[in-house]
Amino acid sequence: MQKWLSYIYPVGQKITSKYNGVLEVTWYNGKKMLNTKNANYSYGSLQKILKIGLGEIELSAVENILILGLGGGSVIQTLRSDFNYQKNIVAVDIDPVIIDIARDEFNIRESENLTIHCDNALHFMQLNTSKFELIIIDLFIDTTVPSSFLKTPFWQDVIRHNPVVLCNAALQQKDDQHLLPVLNFLKQQHYKVQLLEKVNSTNTLLIARPNKN
Repeated sequence: MQKWLSYIYPVGQKITSKYNGVLEVTWYNGKKMLNTKNANYSYGSLQKILKIGLGEIELSAVENILILGLGGGSVIQTLRSDFNYQKNIVAVDIDPVIIDIARDEFNIRESENLTIHCDNALHFMQLNTSKFELIIIDLFIDTTVPSSFLKTPFWQDVIRHNPVVLCNAALQQKDDQHLLPVLNFLKQQHYKVQLLEKVNSTNTLLIARPNKN
């Protein structure tokens, strides 16, 4: 019923989270989405944005993917459904409420080739010893990337095993000056860096590839 009513007007429920404030699971035009007060977290514009970024990456060479920032799990759905990626995925999110929403509302559940960790991404990366060929970074609190994820120590951990990195780096910002330390660090580490700006008219995507030469 909610799905059909959503073609007339949005239908949703609000859920309070310690980390993300008020979250809203909303049906709109027959599609269920996860939103915060000011941003789409999953299954709306964000899903379209990350799909564009994934289209720039050769996934056939990727055996293991790490996702930092699970949200409602829309990037997992995109990988499985749109790119037919059936290999191993590990997802990390600090917010147990988000993980519950992904499971209960969007059927994103652990399986043989999907592991979900409730952890701070900084802490997880500091301890991580596994090799991932692709790391997807989508770490926002509402519309803001926490500053710790734009600093060198985090990125040192990210590129320890020379992965390709897809980072949802900015939302509706006038410039990307806050990314300069990250860009400079990656270039110093001999990474090729590609910026896709105003993706879906809003976000900046950063794609970093280790230089094989």
